[in-house]
Amino acid sequence: MDALPLIALVAVSAAVAGAARRTPVPAPLVLVAVGLVAGYLPGVPTYHLDAHVVLPLLLPPLLHTAALDSSYLDLRANIRPVALLSVGYTLFATVAVGWLAYRIIPDLPLTAALVLGAVVAPPDAVTAAAIARRVGLPARVTTILQGESLVNDATAITAFRVALAAAVGEGMSWGAGIGEFLLAAIGGVGVGLLLMVPLHWLRTHLKEALLQNTLSLLIPFVAYAAAERVHASGVLAVVVVALYLGHRSWQVDFATRLQEAAVWKMVAFILESSVFALIGLQLPFVLKELGPFGVEEAIGYAVVVFLAVVVVRFVWVYPATYLPRWLSRRVREREPGTDWTAPLIVGWAGMRGVVSLAVAFSIPLVTQDGEPFPARSLVLFLTFTTVIGTLVIQGLTLPVLVRVLKLPHPDPQTVTLIEAQAQSEASEAAEARLRELLDDPHNSLPPPLADRLRTVLERRRNAVWERLGAADPVTGESADDTYRRLSREMIEAEREVFVRLRDERRIDDEMMRTLLRRLDLEEAAAYRETDDS
Repeated sequence: MDALPLIALVAVSAAVAGAARRTPVPAPLVLVAVGLVAGYLPGVPTYHLDAHVVLPLLLPPLLHTAALDSSYLDLRANIRPVALLSVGYTLFATVAVGWLAYRIIPDLPLTAALVLGAVVAPPDAVTAAAIARRVGLPARVTTILQGESLVNDATAITAFRVALAAAVGEGMSWGAGIGEFLLAAIGGVGVGLLLMVPLHWLRTHLKEALLQNTLSLLIPFVAYAAAERVHASGVLAVVVVALYLGHRSWQVDFATRLQEAAVWKMVAFILESSVFALIGLQLPFVLKELGPFGVEEAIGYAVVVFLAVVVVRFVWVYPATYLPRWLSRRVREREPGTDWTAPLIVGWAGMRGVVSLAVAFSIPLVTQDGEPFPARSLVLFLTFTTVIGTLVIQGLTLPVLVRVLKLPHPDPQTVTLIEAQAQSEASEAAEARLRELLDDPHNSLPPPLADRLRTVLERRRNAVWERLGAADPVTGESADDTYRRLSREMIEAEREVFVRLRDERRIDDEMMRTLLRRLDLEEAAAYRETDDS
């Protein structure tokens, strides 16, 4: 097996994504555009999306990292809108888009049309997270979109399996379809609930950060495979486990958390970059497989399906936003009010992604009777054009729409004040604990070391408050910024000495690495990275 094409895909995708981060265009859109062009360049290998690779190997880690970054408490507070979108909208879009395709495409059976509807129904978790991070959506809107995209794949994949079984002649009844849907949903959640506690226990009892993070990388695959083994939803199992682990990540030691954050950030960057490039690279394959349908005819159907996908989302989102509030006083009391702008953003942020394409490519070539699957090539083409259309048109215009609507953003001063108050309360508890410990004769320390503990605590208490203070009129820095800059300059001077001593053979490489790691930890403590992107 030649690994060079895979290495080239990862390397080029990462380079393009890195360059895109310096432009105002979201990286997913740049990657898709580069993939579309690269697919026709001479010498570029053929990359074919395989559902047997994407679903069990790429989807679990992408869902896992998205769920780890989500807030269980925020999702629980917004469970009603998330459920209405992830389950209600996905099923509604499956039926609505499928019925429209059945009406406009001659000789397309209803079952095959519903297969298409299920394939294009779910907005993509990777796309939603990537775009939301870049455009700076309000917190509640981001929570709803992320929650929807985490769960809707399970709904869509189950609906796809039911529609596909009917389309290929397996005799799936409505009752059996509903039963399979319930088994997938309840079973997936059940497997997640069974796994999350023992996996978390294992994480907290492994003593080495390296072993803990090796387990962390395996967890999404274990959860997905265990659920799929019992014909339940692997997607829901992964999400349930990741939400629990993320909610209790504070119980894992600091070394594991630091290493885990870096590892998953790298994994997510590589997979997201490669996935969006793969979407664009499918164009030559899709066009080659178009078969008896003319390109102009297929483009006409593609425009109608794309418009249907966009309109159907708004048809669902606005009633789902306002009807529960009109009908239930409890909903009005428990949930914050909203104007027309939030549903508009949620409706327009329905970008599709790699899951839709991977599921479409899993449609079999023939039915149970040995007949070709009806219009399979057209379903692939319509899925591809819908994914590209939503990514390009909605993805490019969403930042503009957010700016035009002037959606409210958290006030930085208010956020900093809340952070400072939390730090002050925590510092008071730490100071009381320090006094209690130093009063114990078993914890006696020389005065300089005890003073150092107090100094570090006081520094941590004051650092956030200093960000609220006035900036230096010359440098524009706050006292906290100046402190961090000077700390880094001092540490850099030490680092240069250690390297010089190694080069002069006065210390060996192992000692240099030990000393540099100590400096790295001190620098991490002195300088908090504020840009998580």
